[in-house]
Amino acid sequence: MAKLTAKTADVYTLYENSVQDPETEVRFLKRVYKKKYNKRPTSLREDFCGTGALACEWVKDSKKNSAMGVDLDPAPLKWGTEHHVASLGKSADRVRLVEADVLKPRDEKFDIVSANNFSYFCFKERDVLLSYFKTVLGSLNKTGFFYLDIYGGPEAQVPQLEEWEYDDYSYVWDQDYFDPVSGDYLCYIHFKFPDGSKIKKAFTYDWRLWNLMEVKDLLIEAGFSSTKVFWEGTDKDGDGNGVFRPVKKGDGAIAWLAYLVATP
Repeated sequence: MAKLTAKTADVYTLYENSVQDPETEVRFLKRVYKKKYNKRPTSLREDFCGTGALACEWVKDSKKNSAMGVDLDPAPLKWGTEHHVASLGKSADRVRLVEADVLKPRDEKFDIVSANNFSYFCFKERDVLLSYFKTVLGSLNKTGFFYLDIYGGPEAQVPQLEEWEYDDYSYVWDQDYFDPVSGDYLCYIHFKFPDGSKIKKAFTYDWRLWNLMEVKDLLIEAGFSSTKVFWEGTDKDGDGNGVFRPVKKGDGAIAWLAYLVATP
């Protein structure tokens, strides 16, 4: 098989292979929901969904499940419709990928609303993020929760390049700029290939680096009754192991990843 190059690679496939793990996330969501409400969740809305990988995996997991993905960018929505939704066959009618603004309230209510891959960092102003959280709260069933991820630590504030090698390409996370006064945070994803070709700035993130307590406080201010932090454990080398457990205190990691679950 021919090796990947910048000309032949698909950036959405590369992104999903490098960054996302929807099967693991679905298992996490089911486990947390079952423990909280002693029943199975069936409906999910994936905000900032991109290609809708989580929404489609949710539908694949059970014939009782339905999902909606919401995003402003038509390009990944089109890709997700062609690659993920189309592959669902008869189950495709249980998922909708919608080009819309997550800040605008919707009539439908869901067991779970998710905001993954730190996507809500795009809201740089406190009032705007608070408004988004209020909109999410209004979209949840009484027995529901809001699931979002967050990362931080001193290393998150340092301009740097981190590279991970895969079989036929390398994924590069570029923390290009951080302003400690405003919290402005500019990051990129690049891809490199064995022939020396590159896709520079395949994805650009113009964010604010929110900290964990800010987000928790805003969730409570928005009207959520409680928040729970699930902290990622580490392996023998001190790297994240992908296992998230509820905690009341974190550790002194220079870089950490956590999930937040907020309940109505």
